[in-house]
Amino acid sequence: MCQLLGMNCNVPTDICFSFTGFQARGGLTDVHADGWGIAFFEGKGTRVFLDPEPSAHSPVAALVRQYPIRSRNVIAHIRKATQGVVALENTHPFMRELWGRYWIFAHNGNLLDFAPPLDGSVMPVGNTDSERAFCWLLTALRRRFGDQAPPTAELFAALTELSVDLGSRGECNFLLSNGDWLFAHCSTQLTYIVRRAPFAKAHLTDQDVTVDFSEVTTPNDRVAVIATQPLTDDEVWTPLPPGSLWWFEEGEVRASAPTVAGPAEKCRYHCGSG
Repeated sequence: MCQLLGMNCNVPTDICFSFTGFQARGGLTDVHADGWGIAFFEGKGTRVFLDPEPSAHSPVAALVRQYPIRSRNVIAHIRKATQGVVALENTHPFMRELWGRYWIFAHNGNLLDFAPPLDGSVMPVGNTDSERAFCWLLTALRRRFGDQAPPTAELFAALTELSVDLGSRGECNFLLSNGDWLFAHCSTQLTYIVRRAPFAKAHLTDQDVTVDFSEVTTPNDRVAVIATQPLTDDEVWTPLPPGSLWWFEEGEVRASAPTVAGPAEKCRYHCGSG
């Protein structure tokens, strides 16, 4: 399956250390060789790097690994294709505009026969189930809330309901952000860690690289890292329960909610009727 990586912080932080280990999983220490991408939020803008080549051998990935872009929210993805050809247009993460903000989405899983009706306001460019799911989510949110963004708590509640539907279609781990927060949905496998003072050393699982975070942080820094599998072998990572949506903001968990549908909760491609 694909691999996801997300970072949410209370201050702009670079992701070079985590990305060094993550990059290796794209064709060196693992089999995810069908493309990769990463998106950094900077204010209301985003820097997005995409490459259909394996990340372990990509010159673009090498540039990102060595370029200390500082961001409060980052989403990265390395792909093992299940639906859609290996091509740039099918490379995650995907970006769209909603309510005057860029939204970034990356998905790991397989939504079989997922062909929801879309109203044309947000349409996929490629042919993956992942991009269709993203377009469906944004269409549902626009229909539910109109032209104004709701308070984040209401948004989280709406996404919890929509994730119940997506989770009933198949494996659906995803990361979603608009630059203010990061939502993580665990269908089968996601883990996270929150790093805060007192900071210590950490060693990557996929590369022989160690960093002493106490030398590159301040006592007030707080960084949440979300990954499909733990990136370090000497820290304690917390698994997210399958069937749950998590809200990260300012480098910590703000809320979580179950997304396992009961008999009365299942729906069929609704788009949020209020």
